[in-house]
Amino acid sequence: MTPEELEAARDRVLSDVVAGGLRVLFCGINPGLMSAATGHHFARPGNRFWPVLHLSGFTPRLLRPSEQEELLTYGLGITNVVARASARADELSAEEFRAGGRILAAKVERLRPAWLAVVGITAYRTAFDEKRAVVGPQERTIGGTRIWALPNPSGLNAHWTAATMAEEFGRLREAAGVPAV
Repeated sequence: MTPEELEAARDRVLSDVVAGGLRVLFCGINPGLMSAATGHHFARPGNRFWPVLHLSGFTPRLLRPSEQEELLTYGLGITNVVARASARADELSAEEFRAGGRILAAKVERLRPAWLAVVGITAYRTAFDEKRAVVGPQERTIGGTRIWALPNPSGLNAHWTAATMAEEFGRLREAAGVPAV
């Protein structure tokens, strides 16, 4: 993909992979340019979402971003806090995160997943004004949906390894009653 093709994807909106009654709705921060250009969530090479999803037992094999629709067969889905694509999350304003949190809450009320898993603790804190939130299950619910804040799987997040992220994703999988596959 050329730099021009990536730049052309700026501000595009990526379609959600959702259905009603999911076991877990994963929620990224916002689409990166590679994701917006390809139409696939967590598409940038080096993003650890897909490997961690597999390592944690949510999927029986490592899925490619182009296979994202297969998540629905496991009762999983993907959306984002902020819909528009950017090169980096720090290009988003706090107001965009708060507005995204309101839109996300309405989406969750409509779709009623058992769990909302926000992939990025800072995004969760900002979108839901939970400044002291830590990675793990949250007290807040949206209707009957429980919330779990997960670490950001971006390759830039050096505080978490794929193995330690897989452990946290696995804790969510167990809490959600999803059998390891």
